[in-house]
Amino acid sequence: MIQLFSFLKPAAHLPEIQDPVKVEQDYQYWRVRILYSMFIGYALYYFTRKSLTFAMPGLITDLGFTKSELGILGSILSITYGISKFASGVMEDKVNPRYMMAGGLILTGLCNLFFGLSSSLMVFALFWGLNGWFQGFGWPPCVRFLTQWYSHSERGSWWSTCSVSHNVGGFLIPWVAGFALQYYGWRFAMYLPGAICILGGFFLINRLRDTPQSLGLPPIDRYRHDYVDKLEAAENGEELTVRELLMRFVIKNPYIWLLALAYFFLYTVRTGINEWTALYLIENKNYSSIGASGCVSLFEVGGFFGTLSAGWSSDHFFKARRGPVNVFFSVGMLLAIALFWSVPVGYMWLDSICMFTIGFMVFGPQMMIGLAAAELSHKRAAATSVGFVGLFAYIGAAFAGYPLGAITQIFDWQGFFVAMTICCLITLLALLPLWSVSASKVTKN
Repeated sequence: MIQLFSFLKPAAHLPEIQDPVKVEQDYQYWRVRILYSMFIGYALYYFTRKSLTFAMPGLITDLGFTKSELGILGSILSITYGISKFASGVMEDKVNPRYMMAGGLILTGLCNLFFGLSSSLMVFALFWGLNGWFQGFGWPPCVRFLTQWYSHSERGSWWSTCSVSHNVGGFLIPWVAGFALQYYGWRFAMYLPGAICILGGFFLINRLRDTPQSLGLPPIDRYRHDYVDKLEAAENGEELTVRELLMRFVIKNPYIWLLALAYFFLYTVRTGINEWTALYLIENKNYSSIGASGCVSLFEVGGFFGTLSAGWSSDHFFKARRGPVNVFFSVGMLLAIALFWSVPVGYMWLDSICMFTIGFMVFGPQMMIGLAAAELSHKRAAATSVGFVGLFAYIGAAFAGYPLGAITQIFDWQGFFVAMTICCLITLLALLPLWSVSASKVTKN
């Protein structure tokens, strides 16, 4: 039995290649291959995470579910995903990310297929909870790839490039699921994303590899002469236990707790805008289902550009400091949501501009907080740190499910926007103390 699952162990290191030309060629090839594989894989994870959002009108019409009941499903996914993301982050620092990411994508695809075959709320909750658990297998492997294959001084640009994959997935799924819903019904809107993700999992098995050392290449810091953390360089051969990684570099790290607090409220905003805005546009502004989905898709388009802008600007304008960028984007997020709230009925072009701008501002810190969590910890605890703050993020996302749905049910959409405004303010206040903190500064203390 142990041998059956031996492929899940981190890949063994091969003897290091001594030819510098060969090292250069292999690094250039594998860095590009790892990036596009992660990009495609994580974009597909969003196919099966967001499929329910755009099947919701069909569930309301065909099965008579209420907003609160659908909010329960969203909360269940957020809770199981958040717990899984943390657990997977801890586990990812000790397993092979190639098979974790691929296996999770296959299993989440199966959960969507089984969801589409069901009709009762209890069964929906079961498969959507399992879907959330397997969704947690997606990002921790990406964190390991990004910290093992790309060094500190360049990581903001590479990280942001990979992160926009979920914007691509988030942009495509409204059209894929929306088309399936309109012409074939909500069940097909779950089947199609599920089938695509199962095929995508096998693609990842073929394309991905573990660390550079598993291919005979030197560690990325030595290859690029980019040692941001001299302590880590000195500890290169030291083996740290899971408990040491968790306690020394996560639990006792005050920066990680501030990032976790900010992530909680940021994800409440992100999930609330993403999951409830289509319904808001249909109920309050007389949009059609396709029109509302199209407007919401601009949230992801804005996020695409916001993520790239945040990562690139932090590398080139702030010397790899992530704090100032997080603060600037958080202020913009607050202002953009306030503007969207005030747009009157009939100004579709202004609604669209606001959705693009909100996405631009939300996804900047959404990406940068995760990057900061990885960099303000030990490199070998990167996935654990990101998983820890991710747990808080998806507790916040769970708040955007049933609790936010209940607030909207009681106080109407004004209550929804008041809640979003408060969450923006708390996010900003939590990120302000991290303005001047950088990875290099942390390692000197």
